[in-house]
Amino acid sequence: MIEARALTKRYGGRTAVADLGFTVRPGAVTGFLGPNGAGKSTTMRMILGLDAPTSGSVTVNGKRYADHPAPLHEVGAMLEARAIHTGRSARNHLLALAATTGIPRRRVDEVIDIVGLREVARKRVGGFSLGMGQRLGIASALLGDPSTLVLDEPVNGLDPEGILWIRNLLKDLVAQGRTVLLSSHLMSEMALTAEHLIVIGRGRLIADMSVADFVRDAAGGSVRVRTDDADGLRRLLAGPDVGVATLGGGVLEVTGLASDRIGRIAADHAIALAELTPQQPSLEEAFMELTRDSVEFQPPAREPEGQPA
Repeated sequence: MIEARALTKRYGGRTAVADLGFTVRPGAVTGFLGPNGAGKSTTMRMILGLDAPTSGSVTVNGKRYADHPAPLHEVGAMLEARAIHTGRSARNHLLALAATTGIPRRRVDEVIDIVGLREVARKRVGGFSLGMGQRLGIASALLGDPSTLVLDEPVNGLDPEGILWIRNLLKDLVAQGRTVLLSSHLMSEMALTAEHLIVIGRGRLIADMSVADFVRDAAGGSVRVRTDDADGLRRLLAGPDVGVATLGGGVLEVTGLASDRIGRIAADHAIALAELTPQQPSLEEAFMELTRDSVEFQPPAREPEGQPA
């Protein structure tokens, strides 16, 4: 379990993380999201004792990272997969890490097999592809068989088979009761992997909830309706706070009304519906909506076409 309490980090006059509080619980993959510059990396570095908080605290399994006598047994981390001596082989890199905390050599061979690097384990890391480097970084995080994992962009550089592998691996780990904090910019993958989300912007907490609740709470949901009397239903649904778009083929897209309300209006006027489907935004759309005021850098407004720049 990871617990942050009033966590704050300042660099001179700039506040990177401000009064941040959250709990990452075991048994679920928790996604850690935020725009660039939101403070995600700083927060993860404070979890791992690489940066000291200006105020507040963060603990892993009840203790500060530095207070654990054998941290690799408590928390495994991958913040930068390629932060490895390029002249070493993958196996020697893992053996060196294992020797620091008394991890047996057989565990090195176990994690090499887990991440699928058996055939290249004795090759120099400098010749590894990006995906192979990611697998070695994950092997390093798993080395101490920790109860808690902190992973930053673990699927970066992996092919589709590798992405499916890490997704299933993380689900297996949380099924064993472990804690997983996962940061990624790949919203499609986060939607398939994470069950809970912690979202920050400009160093402050924006959301701490399940993926389903996060998407449901986002603005922009609509309802797709199909009927033989689209014109009649459109007139009945129209209102100051209701948008009705005609898509053709008897299909309407309705915003501002819940599907059950649309169904009741249609029933009251004997209009048969062939389809009534709520259209929830994707995780990416929900994320963009809820963090749009927390983006550090906004792109410049586009000039109207035909106008001089």
